[in-house]
Amino acid sequence: MIKNKPFRRQLGIFKAHGGVLRTTQALGLGIHPRDLYAMEAAGALERISRGLYRASGLKPFANPDLITVALKIPKGVICLISALAFHEITTQIPHEVYVALPRGTEKPRLDHPPTRFAWFTEPAFGSGIETHTLDGIAVRVYCPEKTVADCFKARNKIGLDVAIEALKLCRKKKRSAPETLLKYAKVCRVDKIMKPYLVAIL
Repeated sequence: MIKNKPFRRQLGIFKAHGGVLRTTQALGLGIHPRDLYAMEAAGALERISRGLYRASGLKPFANPDLITVALKIPKGVICLISALAFHEITTQIPHEVYVALPRGTEKPRLDHPPTRFAWFTEPAFGSGIETHTLDGIAVRVYCPEKTVADCFKARNKIGLDVAIEALKLCRKKKRSAPETLLKYAKVCRVDKIMKPYLVAIL
């Protein structure tokens, strides 16, 4: 049995923040680096990724990769195939987490999970962001309609067939209005490319 009594104060801080803290957050809240190492060694903490710890004994995350990315890259937004999968408007299975960042942002260092980054300029980056709470953690994801527009924008990288399938499923499963789809298509400057496909499925 793990004896967590010596770490009662530190574990209380973790639990007050959903059980998960980045190293910088933990230090800022008064937890000494040696305590983090000792707690991990004692089994009181588990290291999710480099610089990211979680109190042991908690229910496993339902979406561990998305949550890890959200915690490690708070400025990022889940996008493209990862966002399609989140919204269930694709048959693709993402093997990496696709993350959008503002243009000019330095590439983050992340040892896990596998990630692929896309740099967006405004207003495309800031448009259509939704915040979903997964296991108590706020995760930023582009809305279905914005994600479809992004896929048409990135069609040469992810495949036009993926974008067209997403458009069809977005209309069918999300009942997305054509006006909303075209609004985001204009933001991403792909309205002329996407509109014929949209008209064909109406």
